[in-house]
Amino acid sequence: MSMIFFASVVRVRDGLPLSASTDFYHTQDFLECRRRLKTLALRLAQYPGRGSAESCDFCIHFSSSGDVACMAICSRQYPAAMAFCFLETLWWEFTASYDTTCIGLASRPYAFLDFDSVIQKMKWHFNYVSSSQIKSSLEKIQEELEFQPPVVLTLEDTDVANGMMNGHIPMHSEPAPNFRMEPVTALGILSLVLNIMCAALNLIRGVHLAEHSLQVAREEIGNILAFLIPFVACIFQCYLYLFYSPARTMKVVLMLLFICLGNVYLHGLRNLWQILFHIGVAFLSSYQILTRQLQEKQSDCGV
Repeated sequence: MSMIFFASVVRVRDGLPLSASTDFYHTQDFLECRRRLKTLALRLAQYPGRGSAESCDFCIHFSSSGDVACMAICSRQYPAAMAFCFLETLWWEFTASYDTTCIGLASRPYAFLDFDSVIQKMKWHFNYVSSSQIKSSLEKIQEELEFQPPVVLTLEDTDVANGMMNGHIPMHSEPAPNFRMEPVTALGILSLVLNIMCAALNLIRGVHLAEHSLQVAREEIGNILAFLIPFVACIFQCYLYLFYSPARTMKVVLMLLFICLGNVYLHGLRNLWQILFHIGVAFLSSYQILTRQLQEKQSDCGV
């Protein structure tokens, strides 16, 4: 029988179950699969955005983005693309219903019981909908799965015995497909160019000062660091603008602080206009990073 038997929404950082479908299936194999799903939920932060774990009769599929993950137990015959389409739809529905603050502050299991009925309705829909009805969505998911296949786990990978993790865990450094940034703007490109120019100026001055310091005094070491640290901060600002990174706000503030303090320290080696230029570019880049958000993507999987 090809169908979704169970689905749940969990918090990624600690595996806390937030909501789940009603369980009508109670075979021994299914209950064992439920146990393994709970174990896997505790370790979702170690895996990329999508993955699957197979047993004799069932498959566990999961899809995560940010601090929310959706998991499902399906029959082995249920198409993987359909399962991930279901999970993505469920993710969008849940995150549209509850803000990140409520999710982050949840302290007890199944804190969002009112969402259970939504999971039941969506599960029933995907169990009885034909693939032709959601053809465009399936093709889109299939393309994403071909571009970045989900990690495939064995039963040993999902099991924890006496607190010890068994099996080899494949790790991926690429961001999950769900992390799509908004398009780069003209002002954003300008901030990148200016940031690269500031980084180059800092690097040239820092290296030049180091090469000509035959007897490196403590003050000269401070000046060299005051050039090189803002250089690294400028490069990291470029990275933060181009690619998604968790805790972006904290990192942006930290890089801005390094650049400002470094330029203030260099007062004497740089005139006031040069210092204001570097700090102004840093503020422009910080603003561009913080205003470039994850791309809004509405699910169109037919529910």
